[in-house]
Amino acid sequence: MALTIGDSAPNFRAQTTEGEIDFHEWIGDSWAVLFSHPRDFTPVCTTELGYMASIKPEFDKRGAKIIGLSVDPVGNHDRWAQDIESSQGTAPNYPMIADTDHAIAKAYGMLPAEVEGDPTSRTPAQNATLRNVFVIGPDKKIRLVLIYPMTTGRNFDEILRVIDSLQLTAQHQVATPAQWQQGEKVIIAGSVSDEQAKERYPDGFEQPLPYLRIVDAP
Repeated sequence: MALTIGDSAPNFRAQTTEGEIDFHEWIGDSWAVLFSHPRDFTPVCTTELGYMASIKPEFDKRGAKIIGLSVDPVGNHDRWAQDIESSQGTAPNYPMIADTDHAIAKAYGMLPAEVEGDPTSRTPAQNATLRNVFVIGPDKKIRLVLIYPMTTGRNFDEILRVIDSLQLTAQHQVATPAQWQQGEKVIIAGSVSDEQAKERYPDGFEQPLPYLRIVDAP
């Protein structure tokens, strides 16, 4: 069954390009971004892995760890990293999970339970549903799920924007409007009454609609 926002992120032990990990221990008190790939040596994913490596410092600033997943073995991941560096300019500087028994993909609802056998015998098209992004909070709860087609590269700047919003709204009773960027005005959450809002924001707030109250970001 597919996972959704608010579900607990399944824990697992797995081999990665940086050694064996326990996923929840690896996350620790950080945020985490788990993004999956149908197979190694696929063109769109090659560009994505390289771009993620180039902007990893931005995730570091936000206390967010990055981890990739593909069904290929670690040896293939290592060879793919060389292709990524030569073509994209940056090799993956975060772990890549080898989900060779499909167990993680199944646990996260990305492959059906009946899939089995040698992962390298499956084509990328057979694994087309391994194009997910999961943003996971320090509480190990899933905060965002995105699924992309194989033909469309993912926008990881958008993932950074979402993390900014998630971290802000986790600390304050606010929400962020369409196209919001860090530092812009926010929406006072519906759980805050008008009386509470007036106390909390003595300088006032915009209220173009009874249910839409806009204020500077806290």
